[in-house]
Amino acid sequence: MPTSLVRRVHLFALIAMLSGPAGLDAQIPNPKIPATRKSDHADNYHGTVVPDPYRWLEDADSKETAAWVIGENAVTSSYLAQLPGREAIRSRLTALWNFERFSAPFKEGGRYFFFRNDGLQNQSVLYTQATLASEPRILLDPNGLSPDGTVALTLAQPSRDGHLLAYGTSASGSDWMEIHLRNVSDGKDLTDRLRWAKFSGAAWTRDGKGFFYTRYPEPKPGEELTQATKDQRIAYHRVGASQSDDRLIFSQPDQPEVYYALGVTDDGRYLTISVNQGTDPRNRLYYLDLGTEPEPRLTGTVVRLVDRTEAMYRVVDNDGPVFYVHTDFSAPRGRVVALDTEHANSPPREIIPESADAIEGVSVVHHAFVVQYLHDVQARLRLFAKNGSSIGEIALPGVGSAGGVSGKPGDTEMFYSFTSYLYPTTVYRYDFASKQATEFRSPKVGFDRNRYETTQVFYPSKDGTSIPMFITGRKGIVLDGSHALLLYAYGGFNVNLTPAFSPAIIGWLEMGGVYAVPNLRGGAEYGEAWHQAGMFERKQNVFDDFIAAADWLVAKGYTSHEKLAVQGASNGGLLIGAVMTQRPDLAQVAFPEVGVMDMLRYHKFTVGWGWTPEYGSADEATQFKYLIKYSPLHNLKPGTNYPATLVTTADHDDRVVPAHSFKFAAALQAATTGTRPALIRIETKAGHGGGKPVTKQIEETTDLWAFAAYHLGMNRLSP
Repeated sequence: MPTSLVRRVHLFALIAMLSGPAGLDAQIPNPKIPATRKSDHADNYHGTVVPDPYRWLEDADSKETAAWVIGENAVTSSYLAQLPGREAIRSRLTALWNFERFSAPFKEGGRYFFFRNDGLQNQSVLYTQATLASEPRILLDPNGLSPDGTVALTLAQPSRDGHLLAYGTSASGSDWMEIHLRNVSDGKDLTDRLRWAKFSGAAWTRDGKGFFYTRYPEPKPGEELTQATKDQRIAYHRVGASQSDDRLIFSQPDQPEVYYALGVTDDGRYLTISVNQGTDPRNRLYYLDLGTEPEPRLTGTVVRLVDRTEAMYRVVDNDGPVFYVHTDFSAPRGRVVALDTEHANSPPREIIPESADAIEGVSVVHHAFVVQYLHDVQARLRLFAKNGSSIGEIALPGVGSAGGVSGKPGDTEMFYSFTSYLYPTTVYRYDFASKQATEFRSPKVGFDRNRYETTQVFYPSKDGTSIPMFITGRKGIVLDGSHALLLYAYGGFNVNLTPAFSPAIIGWLEMGGVYAVPNLRGGAEYGEAWHQAGMFERKQNVFDDFIAAADWLVAKGYTSHEKLAVQGASNGGLLIGAVMTQRPDLAQVAFPEVGVMDMLRYHKFTVGWGWTPEYGSADEATQFKYLIKYSPLHNLKPGTNYPATLVTTADHDDRVVPAHSFKFAAALQAATTGTRPALIRIETKAGHGGGKPVTKQIEETTDLWAFAAYHLGMNRLSP
């Protein structure tokens, strides 16, 4: 780790390279971007004709699209290379990323497994050890699977006896995954190879001779990254068999737009099946009785325990035929109930009632419920007996997020992690006998966190709703509007945006920036009602919440509109695109990343159909009317001075296909007045973000921070 003296040298170098007159026009001319060809293509939506002049950019395999990508990347690369301070930023980010980090251990067959990254490894390495005192050994190092680190480990599930590992690999950021098997004892692979899996786990049976997983039909050649991904089915794979011999357990050909999430209860008796319509958190709950013999019974009938899409149901444990379920049925903030499979018509028996705090997750360890709550977006860990009586709370180090809870019903120990904006992810071990939590693995990051602080504020949105927001910056800053501020948010799909550590954000803070994260409606920080307040025709609430956050920060003196940068990814990229078009004066810099920009056609590609329970579909006349009002692509207005914008996407993004960003960037370049640049950065051999190598993360962050620093005039740093 660098010493304080070395850190000072880094910062002084950064000052020198960033100092000088701020502002684009004074130093670097706007790049000359060739005009993108427009076609006369248009679509008729329920009587409304909507032009789509860049439809041809949806064809990722065409020579014209390939030439456009090369041309845009050339312009962007040339511009970014001229930005002052870029190499100093890259050097400091590399140093900040270079720290040892661990996952919480998980255990199977009495053996421990965990992930470790020595700092700058592109992918984290899977280790195993017989006991906590024994020497760990490498079980699987994905860095050896590709020379550039673009093959990621996306599944790692040991068998119940700890003898075999089912692991999945994904190449170049794609969601497609191949599943392999490895002997834990000698680290050698078996011949098993399962293809065309996506978003799948491996639910092992008690005998360790096979597992359940989900897969899709093989896509058409050449359309693997664009074809709509539908008709998921549940299969059972027996170790050593060919995938063609896998047994089909369950599918619903008449309902191709469903996802299955699988689990096998701790006693090995039941396969539990969560059936979701796309990304709708409300699910149906099915199960298959595998019997009580060592070898599972696969010929039974799948029982539809809850066959109504009315609430969320997640099985967390069972006592024989009684399932303990985390649900928001009649409890928007969540509760735990018992469902008796032998008396399916009997009402749920409440175990842990709904409280004022939202339940984020439930586990069972040492035959006790471990419940993760959110109290105003701040984590709480509480313990309950099986009868629902409270047996205590595990104290956390401060305001932050708890996760990675690991343990089994019969274990006497539990692992979990804690993190916050200034608190690197630290693993803790809780001993149920002593009721003590101890720090198990703590990373050492080369920055002085005592110089910074995080505060939580609440501000009113447009309709008066109180929205929480975390603000992190240097201690004692003067609220005079002079600070560069990065505003980041998501707001959708019931995703909770809780405090988390990032070396990228530490780099931003060291540059003198302030970092703010509002918890917009659309997440589930306050339960399902908070989520639903940002869905369908209520999606505008999300944009209003974000705009109100920016205006509040300016009014309070944290920043000014000229010193503000806004950022969001995926659904958050949609957020930034919508905010840019609704309030082009809001920010000086915009980073819409891998965003859903075409709200009229998003459902026609890969897994986009699964988002219709969140957004709605332009195929429906009523839903088209509100989608067209905020769709970023369709609300860009020629002659508008939009923020300095760096759109980011990747060529292997098969979740939000890059055509969204291609079309948006082309339209933005045609619409903006040109006083500030509109660029697109198209990463190669990368996808939506999952499994992105560390080297690519550092490169992308370097470009973002250098772009922001230049356009926000961040030329006065304090070491």
